Amino acid sequence: MELKLDPWGAVHVDDYNRLFQEFGISSFDEILPKLKAPHPYMRRRIIFGHRNYDSVVRAMLQHRPFAVMSGFMPSGRVHFGHMMVMNEIIWHQQQGGDAFAAIANMEAHAVRGISWAKCRDLGINEYILSLIALGFQPSGHIYFQSENFKMRDLAFELAASANFSEVSAIYGFSGETTIAHMASVMAQSADILHPQLKEFGGPKPVVIPVGADQDPHIKLTRDLAYRMRRFLVERRGDYVSIRGKAAGDDLMQAAEKALMDADFGKVRRYAEHIDLTEIRESEGLVSGELMEEIDRMMRDVEIKHGEFGFIPPASIYHRFMTGLAGGKMSSSKPESHIALTEDPKEAAKKIMRAITGGRQSLAEQRKLGGEPEKCSVYEFLLFHLSDDDEELRELDGECRSGRRMCGTCKKDVAERVEIFLREHQQAREAARDRLPEFGIKT
Repeated sequence: MELKLDPWGAVHVDDYNRLFQEFGISSFDEILPKLKAPHPYMRRRIIFGHRNYDSVVRAMLQHRPFAVMSGFMPSGRVHFGHMMVMNEIIWHQQQGGDAFAAIANMEAHAVRGISWAKCRDLGINEYILSLIALGFQPSGHIYFQSENFKMRDLAFELAASANFSEVSAIYGFSGETTIAHMASVMAQSADILHPQLKEFGGPKPVVIPVGADQDPHIKLTRDLAYRMRRFLVERRGDYVSIRGKAAGDDLMQAAEKALMDADFGKVRRYAEHIDLTEIRESEGLVSGELMEEIDRMMRDVEIKHGEFGFIPPASIYHRFMTGLAGGKMSSSKPESHIALTEDPKEAAKKIMRAITGGRQSLAEQRKLGGEPEKCSVYEFLLFHLSDDDEELRELDGECRSGRRMCGTCKKDVAERVEIFLREHQQAREAARDRLPEFGIKT
């Protein structure tokens, strides 16, 4: 059966390897050794894939500018699934990234029909308060889509490089799809690219932490970023070709001069491209770094001539949390999730009713053992409620061997959830007084 990734539909992925094979997502295993102190989601393979995250890692390790950006559609209560994205944004901010968090009220209004007033209420009282309570710092940027006019202007520019048939094919739009829904797609692409505007320091690597269902947004935005460029830098055997895709004569002349001044090798200019031959790669500037340096020079040329010079965004993909009743955890299904604003005692009761990876009877459990990889209760420990990798290994082993019963796990996790929610909700109340620090008016 064909796997379709729908940002607004119910997507459940059973085999994440299919995402590598069918959608071109790369395994995160190749990235992990490069990180000095990876986030627990990375160590525990909760973050399983990426697109071009290498560029962000290089910037992080070399203390160069980079950014992290993601968004939240205010269509329901904030829950533990949303907290995954919040934690990833905050971790990248702690690593030195410029952090952006969008409240996607244009999307919620266009796609779900939620009123502007309700979007604002949910945006502040559900998502923003939890984001701040979890550790988001005022150096970052929290905004509502409808109020960010720099982003909206960029959405209009991007729309000029997209067409109806292409967007319809990506998202499955029909003749019944509203223009506002289509416009919200352009707003999301602009959300992703606008951290590279000159107001925020210009082009830089930007990572978007998302679930795999959001990959259509990433792919479209990466395509749009390429289309907005005027130069394409390619390595071809022993020389580098700089294609002036849509560059006029002024841009071509400026690019030629920049390359000659850099003295990387012999510069040959043609009608629509410039070749760099007899390359003299200086000590410490290896092939990949040389390509990045040439691309940076071409971006600078573009920007000086009024262009954007975008770098295609990177992305990391995390596994979906399993819903308490099975399937994907979803805002639209209260029985599937625990909200961060939920009464702690009621949340504990939900855990006690949740579907686990246990067997049909105690006898079967003792004989065959449980399946923690299928257990929504164990996932609360794996994703959120245990900082101890060794504890998780022991629990996994006890479950699989049949030594640990589901009731024991449920009671333990129910207690941890209750404690976490009490502490988080106190932090949320403290965050309410800090909203002006983040430019949020109530």
